[in-house]
Amino acid sequence: MSVTEDRTAAGTEPGAVPGAARTRKRFLREVLGFAAVGLLAYAVDLGVFVRLRGPAGLDPLTAKALSFLGGCSVAYAGNALGTYRHAAARGPRRYAVFFAVNIAGALVQLLCLAVSHYGLGFTSPRADTVSGAGIGMALATVLRFWGTRALVFRDEGRVGPWTG
Repeated sequence: MSVTEDRTAAGTEPGAVPGAARTRKRFLREVLGFAAVGLLAYAVDLGVFVRLRGPAGLDPLTAKALSFLGGCSVAYAGNALGTYRHAAARGPRRYAVFFAVNIAGALVQLLCLAVSHYGLGFTSPRADTVSGAGIGMALATVLRFWGTRALVFRDEGRVGPWTG
């Protein structure tokens, strides 16, 4: 084995990324892809909601249900075609599981809001925003990330055994 082959095999070749660093880099790329898709889906959800409530004149629950469906569809497409583009199969079952994971995330946000508002008595608009859109969104995002990679795209992008 030559010196160059020996360095490459050992991961000491200049520019070579050792196993742990490569794993962290792959995980970071997955997280950033998931976050970018999530931001786009949030923008679609918000934009559709505002349009349906304003110019279209729909009631708030119908507008939110339709905007949520639009946001979920954009998030699924972005993750399937972007973050997890190496997924083997696509189809209605995978979308249904993705949708269920997103419903669970929405329920986490509502639970945080309900506990803060009704359980703890923090009833100001700021407290509602912090609990629902702050803490609830953070917890829901962690749940959605885990659910998306462990239940929806479970064969792709594995970084370690904890991922499902």
